[in-house]
Amino acid sequence: MSDHSAVGVIRAKRDGAALTDDAIRWFIAAYTAGEVADEQASALLMAIVFRGLDPRELATWTDAMIRSGERLDLSPVPFPTVDKHSTGGVGDKISLPLCPLVAACGAAVPQLSGRGLGHTGGTLDKLESIAGFRVGLSGPEFIAQLSDIGAVICSAGADLAPADRKLYSLRDVTGTVESIPLIASSIMSKKIAEGTDALVLDVKVGDGAFMREIGMARELARTMVGLGTAHGVRTTALITDMETPLGRTAGNALEVRESLEVLAGGGPPDVVGLTVALAAEMLDLAGIDADPAAALADGRAMDRWRRMVRAQGGDPDAPLPVAPLVEEVRADRAGVVTAIAAMPVGMAAWRLGAGRARKEDPVSPGAGVVLRVASGDTVTAGQVLAELHADDGAHMEAGRAAFGGAVTLGDTAPAASGRVLERIVPA
Repeated sequence: MSDHSAVGVIRAKRDGAALTDDAIRWFIAAYTAGEVADEQASALLMAIVFRGLDPRELATWTDAMIRSGERLDLSPVPFPTVDKHSTGGVGDKISLPLCPLVAACGAAVPQLSGRGLGHTGGTLDKLESIAGFRVGLSGPEFIAQLSDIGAVICSAGADLAPADRKLYSLRDVTGTVESIPLIASSIMSKKIAEGTDALVLDVKVGDGAFMREIGMARELARTMVGLGTAHGVRTTALITDMETPLGRTAGNALEVRESLEVLAGGGPPDVVGLTVALAAEMLDLAGIDADPAAALADGRAMDRWRRMVRAQGGDPDAPLPVAPLVEEVRADRAGVVTAIAAMPVGMAAWRLGAGRARKEDPVSPGAGVVLRVASGDTVTAGQVLAELHADDGAHMEAGRAAFGGAVTLGDTAPAASGRVLERIVPA
């Protein structure tokens, strides 16, 4: 019989006390086992939103979430292991070219990804637009593919940080998502349980990101780097700009197509630049001296992509799905593109059918937005600014309304800026 009670733990945090390590471990274990009710866990989460967790509490909370399931053993993999996690944004297809690129340079990337919700796309949804691609792999399949090809992108098994899976679904419906300790522990418990040697975090900030302010993004990045380092995972973070969509596409098959352009040595400069920057960071942490830009240019990354797709049941040569309806958005005046706001583009892609409102909703593989201009471009009246792709008229109408004034025209070109804003390393 435990000395702890759910009500006692909730009251302690409600009143501003620091929870003991024992109380935290008991609560997480009891909730995972179904011995603590959802409403009690919700109450504690809300208390944490208001009262926070100090560094010791957060370290113990994260460790308890990791210990709620199994920690993968990647020791059979004959390469250094390194992963990347992005906090999500509009047009963020970076994992698709990045994983095979880093693998082509000699590391193994065990990427356990998720599905999209709302305006942020999910990596698994994008990959499932490839005919036959399988995101559910068994443990032995995962290790075998990682050892052979060095790149895997698949869904996490049910045994990986199950406490996080339960808490995450609660946070979504109880208004307790916006808490840096809860966000950091959710992300890092899964990534540490994944068993990787090293981890690079891509923390997005701006209009299309979860974090709108640079100060909050910096705090989240530092918190996660600290958690990773404390658990023996070499961890760094890049804070990257998400004021404008990444690349020219938002939508599942549309983003796969753009990723293939990058792997073929082309693609939008911002996608290429961020892919190479993250690859360089990952290879540095893995202790590998290699030039990722060269591996993109000479086709090695594309070769590795094709092997990864085939290994997971996909056909790398199959045509990607195309939505039957395409509508053009045209400029109402001549001018210079001064801004392309990420959030309306992401919302439009979602409403066109590329995203989902609930986890169980289906997504359209062909739906989404294709931008035909970039910030700083000079346009004429009537020029096509974007294409909206949808499966039916209702989705097209919703997407059109959401896209609205995503593209702003003015008379003076904005100052050019890069995607990488800051680099965060262990303190």
